Amino acid sequence: MKSIMRILRLSVLLYVACGITCGAAEAATKKPDVLFIAIDDQNDWVGALGGHPLAKTPNLDSLAERGTVFLNAHCQSPLCNPSRTSLMLSLRPTTTGIYGLSPWFRTLPELRDRVALPQHFKANGYKTYSTGKIYHGGPGPRAKKASEFDVWGPNDGMGAKPPQKLVPPTPMGNHPAMDWGVFPHRDEDKGDFINTSWAIEQLASAPKDEPMFLAVGYYLPHVPCHVTQKWYDLYPDDDSVLPAIVRNDRDDTPRFSWYLHWELPEPRLRWVEENRQWRNLCRSYLASTSFVDAQIGRLVEALKANGRWENTVIVVWGDNGWHVGEKGITGKNTLWNGGTRVPLIFAGPGVGGGQRCTQPADLLDIYPTLIDLCGLPKRTDLEGLSLIPQLKDAKTVRERPALTSHNPGNHTVRSERYRYIRYADGSEEFYDMQQDPHEWTNLAKDSRFAERIAEHRKWLPKQDAPLAKGSASRILTYDPVSDEAVWEERITIRRADPIP
Repeated sequence: MKSIMRILRLSVLLYVACGITCGAAEAATKKPDVLFIAIDDQNDWVGALGGHPLAKTPNLDSLAERGTVFLNAHCQSPLCNPSRTSLMLSLRPTTTGIYGLSPWFRTLPELRDRVALPQHFKANGYKTYSTGKIYHGGPGPRAKKASEFDVWGPNDGMGAKPPQKLVPPTPMGNHPAMDWGVFPHRDEDKGDFINTSWAIEQLASAPKDEPMFLAVGYYLPHVPCHVTQKWYDLYPDDDSVLPAIVRNDRDDTPRFSWYLHWELPEPRLRWVEENRQWRNLCRSYLASTSFVDAQIGRLVEALKANGRWENTVIVVWGDNGWHVGEKGITGKNTLWNGGTRVPLIFAGPGVGGGQRCTQPADLLDIYPTLIDLCGLPKRTDLEGLSLIPQLKDAKTVRERPALTSHNPGNHTVRSERYRYIRYADGSEEFYDMQQDPHEWTNLAKDSRFAERIAEHRKWLPKQDAPLAKGSASRILTYDPVSDEAVWEERITIRRADPIP
């Protein structure tokens, strides 16, 4: 009888041990989930990036501490549609010809069947989900974009918005791109809160045995950036919220850059100053950033509550930067640091913790990096390079600089230390970002940097595709006969002109 009991106890122990071992093996072989977070018009005013000394983003900072934050990451175009197209396809605007707010890339025959990032995950066993702004404005009716993701949540949008009009009107009239501040409403009625709640529901209900790719796109701090009082009150009502500027900052920049980035005085910044709105704008932008940070915190808590935290790769990125008065402008569409530098944070399995990487990185590197982190089949048709070496050791040297383009012929090359800009008329800018992080002194004509400038010129794109058919935003071209910049309308505009 004792022998039988010993055998039974041994059998139970073996069964339990087998269960534990098999469970561990199953967890080890299950592909990681992916939480793919996009933030619209988010510049470097994030705590971990150090772009503004007052920025309060505890959840993004915590993710950066858990993983690797790229301090020198840049978009491939300083405008939503071309930037997001480049990221999702891992192709440069100079390859696709998509530089403006249109076209939707699926309307181009050569890109109609191109495998985008979420499609590659879908083809390799992932259930894909999307809410908010991932692609710019969406490609139209749901039927047209059904193949991009399996499950669609709420669209992007600001949600609750104030009923009143701007007084006095801005140079563009009562334009939503020139509106910000506080008005009575609830956080729960904001589009970003609603999208986050939907994403949390998916994290709770999605099958645990099926890997998920969950994309969450945030609207704020894109203008109009309205917040509730508690976020606004995080920041003081004094000039400490304003960016560091010098008034004659653009005196040493080429005339062509003035055409590309508005003549001076730039009308919106002039209106902001004359109407004492600059401080309000900066507070609203910072407050909106903190509000979005809180939504990301809600996602993190949901990952932990649903047992997904340890096996989820998280990537956070911004689609383009945004000036808040630097270089004499408010807005985007520039090749300076304020227009190109964006947040890029990886955390989770396969990512080194507590790392701050100063090597240059492109947003189009996200696609091949996620492939490697999740063990998916590699693709040979991507222009991005995997960031795995830097995720393992942030000090690993990356020879290729980051490259941003804004319309044909206008490009910036960002190495670890320097920024080089070349415009369509051949004029140039060059900055030592280590000694001059605000880009106040153009060194392009300084003979001491001639060799450095020549090195950066070598990285200009070999291919500079013309505008894709259906481009629908203002396009700046160069007329060598008149030696002038020329704005052209390539097709009938279906929406208001993009605001640079």
